[in-house]
Amino acid sequence: MSTTSQNSDPLPIFMGENHDFWSIKMKTYFMSQDLWDIVDSGFNNPENPTVEQLRQLKKDQQKDAKALYALQQALHDTIFPRIMGATTAREAWNTLKEEFQGNAKDSETTQDYYAKIKIIINQLRAYGENINDSRIVEKILISLPDKYDPLVTAIEQSKDLTSLSVTELIGST
Repeated sequence: MSTTSQNSDPLPIFMGENHDFWSIKMKTYFMSQDLWDIVDSGFNNPENPTVEQLRQLKKDQQKDAKALYALQQALHDTIFPRIMGATTAREAWNTLKEEFQGNAKDSETTQDYYAKIKIIINQLRAYGENINDSRIVEKILISLPDKYDPLVTAIEQSKDLTSLSVTELIGST
């Protein structure tokens, strides 16, 4: 799904997934329109500006408005509310970057995480590796993201890890 910008160039629509791909495409678009510097660095609003600084400020504000408009057009309606209060392209870009860049593991549920681990375990077992449940439980607890540290501590203190099954562990998370 795509739409067109004021220059009839197609813009990739960000729907909340694959932020890294989308951001590369948008950066290339901004560069092609000579807008990337405004998005990346913003612009200065000098105190007591000279006439020349006022002219430059007006140009920068216009470029910023073009870039902000392009960003707004490149977002699905479910994502747009996250930046609708942004007053500059840089603010909108950074908001999206902070929320979506590299967050796939952080937003992953324990069930999703276990499903990935289960695939690896099944592959190891298919190659003849004998892996018991207590070892899998141990590996899962060690490899969980930091946000699960309090939960890991609680499980380690309240459960016997040598007899805890993987199913019971996933049910506890």
